[in-house]
Amino acid sequence: MPRYEFRCRACGDTFEVNRPMSEASAPSACPQGHADTVKLLSTVAFNGGGGTAPRPAAPAGGGCCGGACGC
Repeated sequence: MPRYEFRCRACGDTFEVNRPMSEASAPSACPQGHADTVKLLSTVAFNGGGGTAPRPAAPAGGGCCGGACGC
């Protein structure tokens, strides 16, 4: 379930709420009871799978087909 981060404008506390994506834009009350909160933007970084395997080497040669056709 996604986690959304909010900040309370009244007391300045930052808190997280777990809820389904269908309720992502719903307001959330501060744990201290304040209703004036704002949803914060979150960033997520992906590194393409996390593996450390080397990339395959580019074919040697030149031309349109790696030099096999003599171009």
